[in-house]
Amino acid sequence: MSFEKINKKLGFGCMRLKMDGDKVDYNEFNKMIDMFMEAGFNYFDTAHGYIGGLSETSIRDCLSARYPRESFVLADKLSDPYFEKEEDILPLFESQLALCGVDYFDFYLFHCLNRNLYKKHKSCNAFGIARKLKEEGKIKHIAMSFHDTADILDMILTEQPFIEAVQLQINYLDYDDPAVQSKKCYDVAVKHGKKVIVMEPVRGGALTDLPPAAAKLFDGLGGGSRASYAIRYAASYPEVFMVLSGMGNTDMMADNINTMKNFVPLNEKELAATDRAREIIREVRRIPCTGCDYCAEGCPKKIPISKIFAAYNGFLSAACTKSEAKERMPKTGGKPSDCISCGACEKICPQGIEIRKHLKTISDDMR
Repeated sequence: MSFEKINKKLGFGCMRLKMDGDKVDYNEFNKMIDMFMEAGFNYFDTAHGYIGGLSETSIRDCLSARYPRESFVLADKLSDPYFEKEEDILPLFESQLALCGVDYFDFYLFHCLNRNLYKKHKSCNAFGIARKLKEEGKIKHIAMSFHDTADILDMILTEQPFIEAVQLQINYLDYDDPAVQSKKCYDVAVKHGKKVIVMEPVRGGALTDLPPAAAKLFDGLGGGSRASYAIRYAASYPEVFMVLSGMGNTDMMADNINTMKNFVPLNEKELAATDRAREIIREVRRIPCTGCDYCAEGCPKKIPISKIFAAYNGFLSAACTKSEAKERMPKTGGKPSDCISCGACEKICPQGIEIRKHLKTISDDMR
């Protein structure tokens, strides 16, 4: 399998771009793209629902309109909320091409597959349609992103051997987590001869906002930012060819470029620090939210769930006091106490978080 256009291991995840009101800040995004391309990187990742649909059009206006198509690699996804039957898929795909301002995708992923969504994709002939689009040259490589157990991944790759790469959540916190199964899923992908794309290497920023004892471990190494160790950890796996980072501003971009321009795997001392940091984080029992916001999109009470969890995690990790956590709580949208326990959020949470339980705890604890 040849991914001949890909330069280096860092990918630009266009999910958490800087906003200017209700629009993407194009000035900042243009600067970030230019920094990224000038440093020799060229892989961009988007999806139809990212930033409420603004990610794809921002790619069109700030990347496709400004750079030759052959100079960058673009990945997009077939996402569950946007199709219900086979007849929906091709129109959706064509609309994504138009929204991104391109006539083909380098990678097209079946988005967020798990055991239930896999059944839906099969019943809608999504796999057959993707193969036909590849024959037509509208998709160069077919891939999938995955959130389930290793045995389900093994089943999917056995039944769909044409899938060329698997996007997995890999970071030093989830390495051996029984729910995420990062290492087990990686091993399954390798067994099937698939290359691996990493998502959430910094776990939505959680591995930069560390408990004090964990932060001290990395700060004492003197070799880079806390984010840099998390990204290098993920990139150190031999079959990983791409690590996605959801960069939101030029400072993040500069730090990630500095980390990955001349990538060096973690040494034994640095790996030991990630092992101890994992233990410390688990001791404070943070809510394992990555801030993807799929839950908030489906919440009938418009509760900004990930932002509430982020504020509360600061208190749990001793990064702030309870009063400071209250100040960090979002000022708009529903409150934790507004939750009606409908469960819509939990059905679409890639992390399998017991959201309703945590919202009740926060409501009781942060009065």
